[in-house]
Amino acid sequence: MSLDTVLTHNTVLPTRPTNRPDGCALVLMGGGARTAYQAGVLKALASMLPTGQAAFPFPWLFGTSAGALNASFLASHAADGAAALGELARFWQGLRSHQVYRLDAPSWVRASRVLAGWTLSRQVKRHRALLDTLPLVDTLHRAIDLGRLEAALERGAVEALGVTASSYTTGEHWTFCQTRTDCTVQPWHRPGRRSDFQPITIEHLMASSAIPFLFPAVPLWVNNHREHFGDGSMRQLSPLSPAIHFGARRVLVIGVGQPQRAGLVSGNDSGPTAGTIAGHAMASVFHDTLQSDVEQTMRVSQTLARLPPGLAAVLPYRPVEVLAIQPSVSLDEIALKHVHELPVTTRHTLTGLGALDTRRGANASAAALASYLLFEPGFVQALMALGEHDAWRRQDELKAFLAPPVTDGAQGAVR
Repeated sequence: MSLDTVLTHNTVLPTRPTNRPDGCALVLMGGGARTAYQAGVLKALASMLPTGQAAFPFPWLFGTSAGALNASFLASHAADGAAALGELARFWQGLRSHQVYRLDAPSWVRASRVLAGWTLSRQVKRHRALLDTLPLVDTLHRAIDLGRLEAALERGAVEALGVTASSYTTGEHWTFCQTRTDCTVQPWHRPGRRSDFQPITIEHLMASSAIPFLFPAVPLWVNNHREHFGDGSMRQLSPLSPAIHFGARRVLVIGVGQPQRAGLVSGNDSGPTAGTIAGHAMASVFHDTLQSDVEQTMRVSQTLARLPPGLAAVLPYRPVEVLAIQPSVSLDEIALKHVHELPVTTRHTLTGLGALDTRRGANASAAALASYLLFEPGFVQALMALGEHDAWRRQDELKAFLAPPVTDGAQGAVR
């Protein structure tokens, strides 16, 4: 990729100034049940905000997959100000797997892979995926008030909400944006990724969070025709791009990747299990592009910051400050401790397929696939606690990052 491409795609200023030039964008990555970690980070962050700050701290919200659900929940509660961050934590604390998906299977399904496969083939024929996600539709309707979302946008509590999804029809990666009526940012179209400005609906959220194979594809209307969409983490080459297109000079991104998938390392020479391979595939879908995009944006921004002031002033580019937070320990290992919390039918079916190892002494990767489906109290609380811990461990960095930047009164430049 050329430097000009990097600059144009990642640090170009919007055509017109935004309403909140000093604002900070929030980008939430996907990962199924793992995104409970984000609720923990944001809960801690709420306690770090300056005393007396009641306004919602993020003018722009962008989310992918389950991160899109979190972003949309926050946007719909943004009129409550900073209190919305704590409300997201309470939502996750009350969530259960049966409110997200359903798997109809007899109790004896774990007896053999043939029976497990037969059960799932029936499920796929009925729902075009391994799981029925109708419960999630009902949950989202209850949790996310789309009327309040529109009101929050018009009142200026937030400037924009963006939800990403990947088209199975064309292979393109889309960011669907709902904005204030006076928004001056124009839709963009880059190789393999583009945007469309339209009201966010529950269908957009279901499409963005449709984990491949597990959740069914969702049809959406784009360019006056219907396309089928799946999880936005697929083909997501530049997760920071939408925030930068809206003019954000600061971006806080919360992922649910992990520095080392230690569970894949084992003394067993028999080779990876089906569960290990499935977990590794899921990790590739959800986490591989974030760190490279953050590093690329930071490298370009550092280069721009070193330019002579006179040259920097005439260029249509500005540095972008990025702060990324991800789990400090393996989520696979945490999942292994809570795998027994999975709904019985789900646990038995995955075990019957060989995609889940619940035996004592199993390595962490044996529960990697299950971790995306563990919408249960023990696992959720553990992830939220980790998110809070990681946020407080970086509290000085977070407080400095979220503080309003100093403005040079003579030139009006934000530093």
